[in-house]
Amino acid sequence: MSDVATKPRRDLVLPPDDTTFLNASYLGWQTIRDGNASWLVIPDFPVCDGYKVQSATAALQLEPGYPDTPIDMVYFNPPLARTDGKTIGATGNTKTINGESFQRWSRHRSPANPWRPGQDNIESHLLLVRHWLEREFAK
Repeated sequence: MSDVATKPRRDLVLPPDDTTFLNASYLGWQTIRDGNASWLVIPDFPVCDGYKVQSATAALQLEPGYPDTPIDMVYFNPPLARTDGKTIGATGNTKTINGESFQRWSRHRSPANPWRPGQDNIESHLLLVRHWLEREFAK
């Protein structure tokens, strides 16, 4: 196998703290430019019990100006579904990223939990994503 096939894409450079966190936490993460959009793609992102899969590829759209510009939402492939068959709200839309279809989880920060430039980053957003995944079962 060639290095090209095994080396993750790094189409954009992330802040050093993000790179250190991702290298320590998620093997195979990639940054991808797809059209005008920039994405962080994390394969094998673990999801909590209660979903039909144990892990999925997670994608975060990184807007121009990140890390001062907030990260919003998360996208999953394959689409997440609950084992009990209950519908997951605000997940009906999809987004094609690098030729693959991702389920959009339309979840947003609140005025009580705004993005804090200089403090929030990929790690803090992924903590919020984990909270969203767990909170789904508290409904």
